[in-house]
Amino acid sequence: MISLASRGQDPEHSFQPPHIYAMEEDIDVTSHKEGLNGLSHECKPIEDINGHTNHKPVMNGLIIGHNNSDHTNGSAPLRTLPISALKQNGLLQTLAAASDQPKPTDENEELEKARQEWEAVESVQPVISEDSTPTPLISFNEALQYFQTTDLGDLLKNIQPTIRRTGLAAISHFLFGPPRLHRELLEERDLVFAIAQCPVDNSQPIHMRVLQTIYKRLVGSKLDCPRFGVHWETIGFQGTDPATDLRGTGFLGLMHSLYFVMDPEMLPLARDIYKLSQHPTQNFPFSVMSINMTRIALQVLREEALSKECNRRQQVVGVLNEFYVATYLHLYQLWKTQQKTIADSGFVLKEVELFAKKNPKQMLRRLEVFLKERRAGGIPRGTSPDPQAQQSSPSLGERGPRGGHGSRAKEMHFTGVCDLPPDMEGEAKLI
Repeated sequence: MISLASRGQDPEHSFQPPHIYAMEEDIDVTSHKEGLNGLSHECKPIEDINGHTNHKPVMNGLIIGHNNSDHTNGSAPLRTLPISALKQNGLLQTLAAASDQPKPTDENEELEKARQEWEAVESVQPVISEDSTPTPLISFNEALQYFQTTDLGDLLKNIQPTIRRTGLAAISHFLFGPPRLHRELLEERDLVFAIAQCPVDNSQPIHMRVLQTIYKRLVGSKLDCPRFGVHWETIGFQGTDPATDLRGTGFLGLMHSLYFVMDPEMLPLARDIYKLSQHPTQNFPFSVMSINMTRIALQVLREEALSKECNRRQQVVGVLNEFYVATYLHLYQLWKTQQKTIADSGFVLKEVELFAKKNPKQMLRRLEVFLKERRAGGIPRGTSPDPQAQQSSPSLGERGPRGGHGSRAKEMHFTGVCDLPPDMEGEAKLI
């Protein structure tokens, strides 16, 4: 036998299939090297299951089978078609499209891009963007003018501007009590108590601007915040809706806060108190405490303890605003210098209320001195962190360290601004 090498033939091309392979029943494909339409026809080895190598003809990378018929899922053989029609067959088009699929690296890039886009969607926050126009701040006078021009007739019917006294209490108050408020100031006083009954209205732009202004001025933000959310707890409300904390003071509680943060001379003090409210150990809810100061100021006005000062200045709103700030200043000095904590809040509020009712003139005088010293560039008295640097309030007295706080659990929790029951005889309940 003569070997292939001795005959000078290439082993790779020496193999000739002994018969003709067919793609369809009536279509014959010859086994010579150059097939139909210039398609290459070659044989490539394929390893079978047992590891043996068989040679099967391959056309354009597709193995051509030996059987004369092809079955798909057990279906009948394909009908005889010309080559030109076979090129349009869906199966061939699918096989051709598969060869055009992106490479694995392209797939990885697409997946990475999709992942980044999804993470960007997850990071979107429901707040107004910096490109949006923020709500303009509102001054106290503008907000007050809104209430002055709004019909509050239904609210005015339910106000209680003074304490109703009978018998000896009425006679004693008439003879020895403070002077009555001038008649021309009664309308302004009644407006104050009507505002104290007005709830927050989400449909009123003025109401929303007041809320936005208080938040922005305290935290130093220029962007609007959502109407509801945990951000209100940041400035000392008890929940996600500030309106739920306004029992007993109504919208007047927000008006006083607005005055505090919008008056240029009062704003530094407001921010000092707000800073103390964020202290790690001496923290307290700033806005809830502010509403309590409004409640105390309203009660002092109702008891006519501010009538003399109102008559002297011929105004009610201005005097009440300053008395509110003076009350908050008194609490701030006491809280800071005597190292008070939230556990002391019930006692502190009660003591501040009693002192404010008995010494309204002294409270206003302290605020005046405080602002004067601050304007002069000095450190106002009563703001030193040293407990020994200032004498305690005459009405507060010295309280030594107390033991456990279990007996004062109710006083430790701010559940509202109307929870402190009145103790003094003849004192009216809050609105």
